[in-house]
Amino acid sequence: MAQERRGHDRLRIAMIGHGFMGAAHSQAWRTAPRFFDLGVEPEMAVLVGRDPERTEASREQYGWQAASTDWRAVVADPDIDVVDIVSPGSSHVEIAIAALEAGKHVLCEKPLANTVEQAEAMTAAAAAARSRGIRSMVGFSYRRVPAIAFARELVQAGRLGTIRQVRALYLQDWLADEDGPMTWRLDKALAGSGSLGDIGAHAIDLVEHITGSELTSVSGTLETFVTERPLLADGVGLSGTASSERGQVTVDDAAFFTARLGGGAADRAIGTFEATRYATGRKNGLTLEISGSLGAIQFDLEAMNELRLYETSAPAGEQGFRRILVTEPEHPYAAAWWPTGHLIGYEHTFSHQVKDFVDAIVAGTDPSPSFEEGLHVQRVLDAVERSAADGSSWTVTA
Repeated sequence: MAQERRGHDRLRIAMIGHGFMGAAHSQAWRTAPRFFDLGVEPEMAVLVGRDPERTEASREQYGWQAASTDWRAVVADPDIDVVDIVSPGSSHVEIAIAALEAGKHVLCEKPLANTVEQAEAMTAAAAAARSRGIRSMVGFSYRRVPAIAFARELVQAGRLGTIRQVRALYLQDWLADEDGPMTWRLDKALAGSGSLGDIGAHAIDLVEHITGSELTSVSGTLETFVTERPLLADGVGLSGTASSERGQVTVDDAAFFTARLGGGAADRAIGTFEATRYATGRKNGLTLEISGSLGAIQFDLEAMNELRLYETSAPAGEQGFRRILVTEPEHPYAAAWWPTGHLIGYEHTFSHQVKDFVDAIVAGTDPSPSFEEGLHVQRVLDAVERSAADGSSWTVTA
């Protein structure tokens, strides 16, 4: 591997894709080594995109050393150590497998793939690469919110007792305007699914991460409210000029499902999950509530530095949820940043992700969430889709 030939002084990073997630990951690769002792220096070596002009503009804006439109050549380059995949889900399987087989560590954005079959192939490639010391991780960045990491500590320490119920909602409204333009996220061939996979995957992963349990069966409902949207005559994403042509929306706009959990702190618990991009007035409303025999926790991403904790052991006149500001140096990740009470933001979760990924590479350990964990989430998504299609409950099977 290139890193072994040079020694352990640096990691040369290639990133495939440069949209929204490309900006977030670029910021993280720049910032993480300034605030955490990573043991190696990440170098932002190559940014890869399809359009030469846009890729070069992003390279200059985000601070990468070089730009390319040939991901295969970049993956084959012996001077590249890490491949960071932030392109649409349809491209994950081919790029990830090629990178792992070429001996590159791989960080891949969630959801892992567009289908269970693709995720299985990626997981098999990751397992084979692991035996050669090659590490892989799925980018479920919200695990790295300090309040979420702290919530996991509380649950794993038994502070909530036996977990009985979980409620997870991810509510956005950026598609509420039915004349808003088509994007790749509304095309099943590119995105795999809509709200379910795009944001519902986060809710699934966080519940499983915090509780140490897995969703074992689901019963779901999916709905597409707007089936056609204007195509853009120019531009990408949500920018550009709308044309008179309309494209077919082939993914879900909203997903709702119930679930049973098994193992871990939430063994035999039940849960409700909702993911929608039509919740008018909600911008990035990821909320979790986990209820147990000894207490409960509440989290809201729009107040991401806070966690609310209820404990039944409090005196009768003092019971109720209490607000914990998760900015103390004793809290996960917090000591690296600002003095107590000085808040951090969305972008910090990606810096924490880089820290954990690079720490694992340097230590020669397997990072989490692994591709196996990403595959499990993919199976849950698939089970929800199958349930919604035939109106029955589906067991999440390996």
